[in-house]
Amino acid sequence: MPAQLLSIEVAPDLVDQVYRALLGAISSGALAPGERLTQEDIAARLAVSRQPVLQALRLLKKDGFVQDAPGRGVLVAPLEAEAMRKVYQVRGALDVLAARLAAQQRFRIDAKLIERGRRAARGRNVEAMIDADVAFHQAIYAASGNPLIGQSADPHWRHLRRAMGAVLQAEPQRESLWDEHEAIADAIAAGDVERAARLSDEHVSRASDALAERLAQQLARTASASGIPTKKGDKA
Repeated sequence: MPAQLLSIEVAPDLVDQVYRALLGAISSGALAPGERLTQEDIAARLAVSRQPVLQALRLLKKDGFVQDAPGRGVLVAPLEAEAMRKVYQVRGALDVLAARLAAQQRFRIDAKLIERGRRAARGRNVEAMIDADVAFHQAIYAASGNPLIGQSADPHWRHLRRAMGAVLQAEPQRESLWDEHEAIADAIAAGDVERAARLSDEHVSRASDALAERLAQQLARTASASGIPTKKGDKA
């Protein structure tokens, strides 16, 4: 006898759409750290029922983007510099592995990705800056030939996008970042495995230190203005 399956009350794609809409707003800063969210308000703003909002909030809570609020509802999780350092540690290990594997294939990264990144770095569109950065690293993940690398990196990039967005709102991306990207791409194309790995490791380490420092300073300024003490791990 065929197994009986329970009917699905909410279309998965609708839950995913609500999830992505909320995640995008959190990443861009449209929903600020500490902002309280309620099912009713979100449902009204997105013109959907409360059920997909409830499911999307549960997923966001599991992924660490929202947390329970005192009383009722949830709030956007705070950004913490030390937490971002830990995310970078994991991402760094994946980036080094991807660079090694891509260099073994002497893969040539599309030069248009670097051109796109340089144009974004000279502009003021923060989302374009982040998108270009993510696209470059995803190209290396794909070039590695191991799909597990990109799959493993994806959830970490979601948190990094949020931190990068918060920092880049106040301070534009350095174009020298793309000099580092181009050097990594050259080493991969040349098949220089050790150089590609070393440059990738140094690149992530510098990015981690810079982002954590700027984020800590930004959080300290925000806390000082609001009279809220910063956490020990978030001091610059």
